[in-house]
Amino acid sequence: MSEKKGQERDWDKELAEVDRLLNQLPTHQADQAAAAASPKRPAAAAPAGAAAPQAASGRQWLGTWARVALGLLIGIGMTQWPYTHGCGLKLFIYLGGVLTVVVAGVWSSLSSWKRRLGVAHVLSQGLVIWGLILAAREILPRIHYAREAATWFCP
Repeated sequence: MSEKKGQERDWDKELAEVDRLLNQLPTHQADQAAAAASPKRPAAAAPAGAAAPQAASGRQWLGTWARVALGLLIGIGMTQWPYTHGCGLKLFIYLGGVLTVVVAGVWSSLSSWKRRLGVAHVLSQGLVIWGLILAAREILPRIHYAREAATWFCP
């Protein structure tokens, strides 16, 4: 905008006009109402891409606890394995059961983490650790890491 020589602008008048026009905008009115209703403290910025945690619905809560209970039952049941599992096919079937314990622990762990169920998550992590202990008990002697050696296949 060019000014003519000798004429000065009345900035107070022009800024008052800008304020009047801004106050007519619908978004500006909503911002003013929100600012007036909220307390005067700085808002904490959420990390980019972070979703707000949601409370688990009854069905989700029940589904997560069913996963945890199923995993715990399998994990406890592995201590009562009714067959010998020293070598051969029976060993591999037993290791499949141990793998099922670990997978059930990871599955229930992911579900409990997503639903923010702390106790269920701790139990799920314990289930994963239990499955890894069961696996180590069978695998380590067969890879000659333990004191007593064992074989994968029966002689």
